[in-house]
Amino acid sequence: MSIVFLGLGSNMGDRKANLAIAVAILSRKMRLLNQSSLYETAAWGYTEQADFLNQVIQVESELKPLPLLNFLKKTEVEIGRVENFRYGPRLIDIDILFYDNLVRNTKKLQIPHPRIAERAFVLIPLNEISPDFVHPLLGKTVAEMLAEVPDKEGVRLCK
Repeated sequence: MSIVFLGLGSNMGDRKANLAIAVAILSRKMRLLNQSSLYETAAWGYTEQADFLNQVIQVESELKPLPLLNFLKKTEVEIGRVENFRYGPRLIDIDILFYDNLVRNTKKLQIPHPRIAERAFVLIPLNEISPDFVHPLLGKTVAEMLAEVPDKEGVRLCK
């Protein structure tokens, strides 16, 4: 069994429901260990779209990295995601942030997620559930990465 951190995001439709449905579907194949609160964030990359709700969950999974990625992509489609342009609006987005302490860099899959250290909308919920987890490439804890990231004020706890 592996410990995996997943980042979830939604900015279309009922965003809270989309995240809850994703967690429920993911729980069919893996054991949910922890989940952050929901955070609202302005869109990143392409900014002419609705705000996102983001969440990080920690799961225990038997799936190896590539089968896990395939399962996550199938889950996104099951929920209703339709592919569009990069950083565009999404009904649901599920990213592998960390998979144990694995480092993998292929065309199809990069673990840890390559932009974790730049994204307050990932680091804030990740810090809520696992501040002491150490990034296997950077050698910094989540809390240390969060202290260095700008734009934290743009990530708001969802009420």
